[in-house]
This record gives sequence, C-alpha cells and structure tokens, in this order.
Amino acid sequence: MLLKLAVLGGLGYAGYKYYEKTRDGSSPAYAGGQGNSSIRDAGPAAMADKPKRQWNSVDQASDESFPASDPPANY
Repeated sequence: MLLKLAVLGGLGYAGYKYYEKTRDGSSPAYAGGQGNSSIRDAGPAAMADKPKRQWNSVDQASDESFPASDPPANY
C-alpha cells in the first residue's frame, strides 16, 4: 500500500515537472504588446487569434463588459 502511494506520488511529481517545463509563458488570449496585466484590452485587435467573422456592436459591447455579471444594455 505504501509503495503504491510512493509510486503514484512520484508519477504525479514527474508529470508536474514536465508540465512546468513545457508550459508556454505567454497568455493565450492576449495579442502581442499587451503587457503583463491580468486583463486584456477589449476588441478584436487585442485578441491573439483574430475572429473568423466581422465583429458587430453586440460583440464589441459584450467583450468590453466581460467579466461583468450583467450583460450590456444593447442586448
């Protein structure tokens, strides 16, 4: 029983170290030049992956209000 726990703990530690080594340090949602803040600027220009379609006013208002709990007024 104790040997199983030690092996399981060792595998978990090895997996964690592998994850830390291969993790990319950049934030996936931020475009280049956004800085190190925890909140990105609103709008499609601040996104790392450009949207597949043109944004409308609802998309822009929704992105500007995130992570607010209440939706924008133009819904």
